[in-house]
Amino acid sequence: MYYYYLIIALQGFCIYHVIKNKNEYYWYFVIFFLPLIGCIIYLFTQVYSKKDLDVVQNEIVHVLNPGKKVKDAQERVAFADTFQNRVLLGDTFFEIREYQAGIAEYETALQGNYTQDVGVVKKLIEGYYNINQYEKVIICAEKIKDKQGFNGSRGQFLYGLSLEEQGRSEEAEENLKPIDKRYSNYEERYILAQFLIKNDKKKEAEEILMDIIVESDHMSKPNRIAYKNVVADVKKLVSTL
Repeated sequence: MYYYYLIIALQGFCIYHVIKNKNEYYWYFVIFFLPLIGCIIYLFTQVYSKKDLDVVQNEIVHVLNPGKKVKDAQERVAFADTFQNRVLLGDTFFEIREYQAGIAEYETALQGNYTQDVGVVKKLIEGYYNINQYEKVIICAEKIKDKQGFNGSRGQFLYGLSLEEQGRSEEAEENLKPIDKRYSNYEERYILAQFLIKNDKKKEAEEILMDIIVESDHMSKPNRIAYKNVVADVKKLVSTL
C-alpha cells in the first residue's frame, strides 16, 4: 500500500512539473504508462538541480503524511510569527480541508497593515463558504468588493452565491455573472446557468451552457480530462431545457 501511494505521489509531482514547465507532450505517456521507471527517467532528465530534487522529496512526504506539512508550517510560525508564515499555515490547513483552523490563521494574519489584504480576504471567503457561514462571506466580500482583482474573481462568485442563500437574488446575479468568461471557469459557469434557470432566465442559461459545449471541443487533452464531468453535466442539463 505504501508503495502504491509513493508511485501516485511521484506521478502527481511529475505531471505538475510537466505542466508548469511546458515540457514535451510525450512525457505524459511516459509517466502514465511507465509509472515508476517513467517517473525516474523524468526526474533525472528534467529535474536537474538538487533544490528541485529536495522539492520532490518534500512533496512526496507531504502527500503521504499531510500532518507533517502542518507541523512544519507551525514550526515556521513559532520561529518567526510573520504575516507570510501565518498565511502559509492557513493554506496548509485548507489543503487538508481543516477550514476552521485555516480561518483562524488567516484572521490572525489580517492585523495591522494587512487588515484588507485582498488575497487573504479571498481565502477567508472561500473558507467561510465551505463551512456555510454565508453572512461572514458577505461581510468579508464587502470589505474588498471595490478593490482591484475582486471583480470576476471566485471570491466575487462565492459572494454572489452567499447573497442568493440570504434571498438577495438580484444582488446575487449581479455578482455571479462576471465569472462568465470564455474558455475558463467551467464549473462556476455551470452553477451560474443553474441559478439563471432557477430564476426563470432559461435563454441566458442556455447561451452559457452552449458556449461551454462549443469550448469543450477545443480543450487541450489535460483540460478535457479535468473538466470531463462538468461538460457531461452541462450536456445533461441542456437536454432538459
